[in-house]
Amino acid sequence: MSTITGNLINGSWVEASDSYFDNINPADWTEIVSQVPSMSASDATAACAAAAAAFPAWSATSPIARGDILYRAAALLRERAESIAQDITREMGKTIKESTAEVGGAANFLEYYASFGRQDWGERLPYRADGVEAFVRREPIGVVVAISPFNDPLLTPARKIGPALICGNTAVLKVASDSPLAGFHLAAALNDAGLPAGVFNTVSGKASIVGDALVDAGTVAAVSFTGSTEVGHAIGRRLAGRSVRLQAELGGKNGALVLADADIDYAAATISNAGFAQAGQRCTATSRVVVVESVYDDFMQALASHAKELKLGPGISADTQMGPVVNRRHMNDVLNDIDTAVHQGANVVTGGSRASGDGFANGCFIEPSVLECPQTSDRLWQEEIFGPVLAVYRAKTAEDAFVAMSDTRYGLSSAVFTNDLAKTYSFIDRMDSGQVAVNLSTAGWDVHLPFGGFRESGSAFKEQGEQALQFYTRVKTVAIRHRV
Repeated sequence: MSTITGNLINGSWVEASDSYFDNINPADWTEIVSQVPSMSASDATAACAAAAAAFPAWSATSPIARGDILYRAAALLRERAESIAQDITREMGKTIKESTAEVGGAANFLEYYASFGRQDWGERLPYRADGVEAFVRREPIGVVVAISPFNDPLLTPARKIGPALICGNTAVLKVASDSPLAGFHLAAALNDAGLPAGVFNTVSGKASIVGDALVDAGTVAAVSFTGSTEVGHAIGRRLAGRSVRLQAELGGKNGALVLADADIDYAAATISNAGFAQAGQRCTATSRVVVVESVYDDFMQALASHAKELKLGPGISADTQMGPVVNRRHMNDVLNDIDTAVHQGANVVTGGSRASGDGFANGCFIEPSVLECPQTSDRLWQEEIFGPVLAVYRAKTAEDAFVAMSDTRYGLSSAVFTNDLAKTYSFIDRMDSGQVAVNLSTAGWDVHLPFGGFRESGSAFKEQGEQALQFYTRVKTVAIRHRV
């Protein structure tokens, strides 16, 4: 049975003025999970106006009091974890285990940033003259627009809203159209925790309507966006000429390098999990693998075995290990990318097709797929597929492997599997990516670790960790002569 949802604007739950769109279960597209308001451009502008009106009082509130609200909201997320996880799984498709972990991760973000309410907000500096005290302090910047993707629809907003609110900013969240319930759950937790009206607002609807209206709003001081590189660049162009900050976490084509001295079974298991968790729909998912020739055959046998053993099915089933992709359009795009790769010479080792059989007819299920990629110039190697597809390249030498790893316009996350310390540090030095892992997954970076990519994968502002506060604050320098 479907439910009708509403947006939180200025402390009240607001329905659409005229139309709704269906929130579909990707495991069974005959099921409507909820009906979601298609908000108008004027609704989006009103949400920004509410945030602007709430900013003076919220920015003047003690950081400790702001942190207390975040702590209470985190506790509410944990109390409601079972129902929230079920909604995330039904609307997005990931397994119930993955959705439950996401709720815990979102609560971790709120708790982590709540702790900054009791930490320092500036520093005292020396001055060249006697009788003068100088210091800097961090201040909130104003109204923040957060635009969130479908794949981590609760965790990603919490990663943005947590630091925004603890710094004293107000915010408007554009919830993901394919998984909007998660954003509404976050709003409910913050509202029930006692957040004042207008401090946090949500908007749902078409990105071309409400997304553009949010970015264009004259009250906005910053935009934090997670999504495709193309859309991120479009937002940047739209903001050109305005004093509005942009934090962008964009596409990735994350690679893993397996060297001759690696633990092959461990590397295969780790890469399989990194590539197929959430059906490959993670910005840090491993999507390309470089393996040196001497261990290539053994690695491919182990990787194919892991892929074939994955239990595919509806994420709501406790024994499912990989769920569907998010919708039919995306399923067809991924399948077309696989077909294109085969036409360009790729060899399908396992998978490569839409899943068939009982329970799959009305779902967006794609088999976990491993393809041998003959050359790094192919689309399979260069472009983000965002699905359960691993491209594997055979490197003749370690140097050939390093070159293949670097052959990408993206720079989000990379990993190497080796027990050689010299090769480890050579990899760290040579990889032009914001995240580098050694004998670990390309995905799964903890809340206190700075996160963000280089080149086409993101902007200069990092998310997560203490560095995230730099985006949400401005620095004011003060000098006081207290003795003449």
